[in-house]
Amino acid sequence: MSHKRVIGVLLGQDNGKTINVANSFGIPFEEDEKDPKTWFLDHNYIESMSEMFKKVNAREKMVGWYHTGPQLRASDQEINDVFKRYIPRPVMVIVDTRQSTVGIPTEAYFAVEEIKDDGSESKRTFLHVPSVIEAEEAEEIGVEHLLRDIKDSTTTTLATRVTQQADSLRALQSRIRDLRDYLLQVAQGKLPVNHQITYHLQDALNLLPDLSNTLTTSSFIGNTNDQLLVIYLSSLVRAVIALHALVDNKAQNNRTEAEEAKKNEASAVVGKEKDKSKEGTKAEEKGKTS
Repeated sequence: MSHKRVIGVLLGQDNGKTINVANSFGIPFEEDEKDPKTWFLDHNYIESMSEMFKKVNAREKMVGWYHTGPQLRASDQEINDVFKRYIPRPVMVIVDTRQSTVGIPTEAYFAVEEIKDDGSESKRTFLHVPSVIEAEEAEEIGVEHLLRDIKDSTTTTLATRVTQQADSLRALQSRIRDLRDYLLQVAQGKLPVNHQITYHLQDALNLLPDLSNTLTTSSFIGNTNDQLLVIYLSSLVRAVIALHALVDNKAQNNRTEAEEAKKNEASAVVGKEKDKSKEGTKAEEKGKTS
């Protein structure tokens, strides 16, 4: 398995506050794994591909670049400077193709100048920015129809829903673990206090129910019992309907077999009468000839 990373161009729209990435294409790239400062990027390929994409969709412009990291490299600043020739503020996205944890496999960064308070020389670094993966309405409809066509008939809907809920719970557990680690580092003085994160955490905690309240707990239990009762009744009704369909199908098969038996008997009687009439005709013919 090759550990070489892949680099490509991101296409989309830059709205000033947000960047919408809608398309991309890979570019020829080579680098020396032993010497990170030795690398090659095909500029002519970028320019020719960008011109061709403009002819297909003029709205999709170059907004940045991506690579398969899975982490920041020493040459990323130099490569980012190359893309600054085409756009003033390129976004860099790291795509983790060997992702082992649950979550979004992308991390977005912007190149910034870090100014130090002591007046020393500024340093170029990458600033991490939040990113999400979303789909437009037309894309969601297309993916839904595609999934219907490739749906595995051996997998039941219940099993699929349980699998999706289990994946969601694992993702939630991962996020809660990240929050716990962050708060521990803040309490130990390893990280500074971020009031915006604290406000968001407080809003999330305020949405949680107070399980120490007896009235709230009894309400949850009552609601759960009502839902379980509906599920139980639904299962009973489904079983009765299935039994009724089975009995009806058995009765229908018996009626069909009886009708076929009657038809067979009637055809046998008709055949015997035809044979008797033929024999009588032959006897009459013999009597006339004699």
